[in-house]
Amino acid sequence: MTKTLAPGAMIGIIGGGQLGRMMALAAKAMGDRIAVLDPNEKGPCAQVADDIFASQYNDQEAAVKLAEKSDVVTYEFENIDTPVLEKLITKSYVPQGSFPLSVSQHRLREKEAFKEVGAQVVPYRPVSSRADIDEALQEWHSAAVLKTCSGGYDGKGQRVIKTKQEAKRAWEDLCDKGDLILEKFVSLKKELSVVATRNTHGEMSVFPLAENEHRNNVLHCTIAPARVSEKIALEAEEIARNVAKAWDVVGTFAIEFFLDENDRLYVNEWAPRPHNSGHYTIEACETSQFAQHIRAVTGRPLGSPRLLRPAVMINILGEHVPGVNASYERIGNKGHIHFYGKDEAKVGRKMGHITFLGETVEEAIQKSEPAQQIWQQDDRKEEVGQ
Repeated sequence: MTKTLAPGAMIGIIGGGQLGRMMALAAKAMGDRIAVLDPNEKGPCAQVADDIFASQYNDQEAAVKLAEKSDVVTYEFENIDTPVLEKLITKSYVPQGSFPLSVSQHRLREKEAFKEVGAQVVPYRPVSSRADIDEALQEWHSAAVLKTCSGGYDGKGQRVIKTKQEAKRAWEDLCDKGDLILEKFVSLKKELSVVATRNTHGEMSVFPLAENEHRNNVLHCTIAPARVSEKIALEAEEIARNVAKAWDVVGTFAIEFFLDENDRLYVNEWAPRPHNSGHYTIEACETSQFAQHIRAVTGRPLGSPRLLRPAVMINILGEHVPGVNASYERIGNKGHIHFYGKDEAKVGRKMGHITFLGETVEEAIQKSEPAQQIWQQDDRKEEVGQ
C-alpha cells in the first residue's frame, strides 16, 4: 500500500536524537507535525515535537500509541526491536518496511546482501572460535578487524588485530558478544559515502559522493564533493541505485565505502536513514537529506539534490564544546553552527556540527581551519592525559 500524504501530516519518529530532531525541523518547514517515541522527554527531537511518548524503544504498548497518533512512522536509528517493528507494521503505515532495517542490524547479513546486488565488499569471515581468526590471518597475510555483527557503531564492538597477542585479546573481549565477523584490512586511499533517497513511488535522487575522515573511530569531517574521479563517483551512485531498487528502499539512506590505493571501491556498511556524513546537505544542497526523507516517506515528489556550493562539515563532540563557544564569533562568521540541544557534553558524544561553504573545496577547507584547530588542541590534551 502506497500513500501520498499532504502537508500537515502527523509523522511518528522512533528515536529522539539529533537525526530525529533534524527530520522534525525539515517536516515542520513543510507544515507537518511530529510525534516521537524516546525515553528522554527532553531529548533533541522531543524539544521540537508536538507529541512525546516517553518510553523505552522495546515498549510495544508505547509503540502502538505512537502508531495510533501518526499518519506515517519512520525511524532515526537501526537498533529497533523486531517485535516492536512488526507490531508497528500491523498497526500503522511504515513504508520503509522491515527488510532494509534487518540488513543493517547484522554485519554478516549486510555483507551477503551487498554481494547479491553485485557490490564488492572486503574479504570477510564469520568467526565462532579463536582458530577462525588465526586461520584467516594466516591466509590473508594482513591485519584485520574483529567486529560484533550486531549493535556496534562509532568503533564500538570492534578490535583491530595486527599481532597474535592482539588476536588473543580481541577474542577474549568479544567472544561473548554474540555473532562475530572478521574483516581484512585494505590499504585505504579514502573513506567515502553516498547519501541517496527513494520515495514510495520509486522516484530516486542521489547526493554528491562525499569523502570522510574518522578520528578514534568517530566521524570527524566530511568533504563534498569527494576529490575522486568521475568514474568512482558514478560507480558509487550505481551501487546506491541498485541497492535501493533491489531492496525496495524507501527514505534517505547512506552507503559507506573504502577506496583502496588501486581505486577499487568496497562497500563497508550502510544505514537505512539519514546519515552524519549527509549533514552538509542542509546548507550546501538545494534539498537537504532530511527534507528528502520526509518527502520520501510521505510519498511526495523529491527535491533536487544538486550541490549549490562545495562544503566541509565538522562534528562537534563533547570535548569541543568549550572551544567552539569560546571561538563562536570567529567560527560563526565563516560557518553554519548547529547544536542539537543535548543536556550533557560528554567526551566523544556528538553535540553538534559546523558546515563551511566555499566556491571551491579548497576554500571550504580553508574556512574550516578555526574549527580544525579546536579538534587538534583537544587531541593534544588527550595525548598528555589532560
